[in-house]
Amino acid sequence: MKLAVVIGQVVSTVKHSGFEQDRLLLIDLIGPDGAPLGETHVAADGIGAGNGEWVLVVQGSSARKTISNDVPIDMSVIGIVDEVVVKDSIVYHK
Repeated sequence: MKLAVVIGQVVSTVKHSGFEQDRLLLIDLIGPDGAPLGETHVAADGIGAGNGEWVLVVQGSSARKTISNDVPIDMSVIGIVDEVVVKDSIVYHK
């Protein structure tokens, strides 16, 4: 799992048949302190994350399992982060 922040959406009206219910989000991977790592990706989102929210994402076979093993997906949002605590300090709170 990796931390990321939602920076936008990717709109695609024509998609693979397994993606009908999922939005595509533009995300930027971040470190535990919230600093951007400069790695922008597109992730399938079936849980409703919004712009500016911190999310947990998975890649590879783990991402495919969130929809179906038959869907060609490499990254998926699996959670919306409520809080991140590092060494007793709150780094992020929703």
